[in-house]
This record gives sequence, structure tokens and C-alpha cells, in this order.
Amino acid sequence: MNRILVRKTEPITKTRGGIILPDSKGEQLNFGTVVAVGPGRHLDNGQLRPVFVKEGDTVLLPEYGGSKVTLADNQEYYIYRDDDVVGTLHDPTKWSIKQWCRN
Repeated sequence: MNRILVRKTEPITKTRGGIILPDSKGEQLNFGTVVAVGPGRHLDNGQLRPVFVKEGDTVLLPEYGGSKVTLADNQEYYIYRDDDVVGTLHDPTKWSIKQWCRN
């Protein structure tokens, strides 16, 4: 199965300085953290194409799609196909200088 389980990121409601931000017309955030991934998809030739994201990745999601599920921990998760993921988000502060300057 080429499915991933995603927990959507909660909207920011308060700044570091303590200012409370109003709801912006109920807009949904379109990114979240991958909680679990399936093994991948079997191609027509029988090979297994693995899912391109891994647990812990932050992914950019489409505006529509995904199946909403509530698990035993009473949190809402969404199931997406790995093909539905628009992209992955990376924090450049976690990268080392060696990754930036490859000779």
C-alpha cells in the first residue's frame, strides 16, 4: 500500500510575545508530519516502489483529498496516497555546512 498517515500541523494562535492571533476564516493548513508509511506500491512488472517519504518528515499536502480518521488516542489523522503529496518541507537550520558546500 502506498499510503501515508499524516497529523496536520495545528495553526499558530499565539506569538512569542503573547499576542493572540485571530482565526483567519477557518483556513486549513496544508502541511503536516508523517506519522506512519506503508511499504510502497507494486508496479505492473512486480517490483515494489517504496514510498518516498519517511516517518517524521514534514509534507506539503493538497488542499483537498485525504481520508480523515480518528485513532485510539482521540487525535485526528489523515490518510493520503504518497502520489498526493505535493512536496516535503525542510528546515535549513538543521543542515550542516558540508551539505551546502560539496566539492
